[in-house]
Amino acid sequence: MAKCHFCGKEIKKGTGLLYVKKNGTSFYFCSSKCFRNCIKLGREGRRVKWTERFKQFKAQQSGKQ
Repeated sequence: MAKCHFCGKEIKKGTGLLYVKKNGTSFYFCSSKCFRNCIKLGREGRRVKWTERFKQFKAQQSGKQ
């Protein structure tokens, strides 16, 4: 299974979006919400509170202190 490039959730087979840039890099997204936030709005997943990556990032930050 692939993981969403923006939020980090597992993507079930047969669902989600695949976005390929002109240079050949491919990104998998679980929903259009993740696609818009990443590609159109230019946000990072670790800075948006509802994502799995934010939760992982904060857990690492609190573990280092």
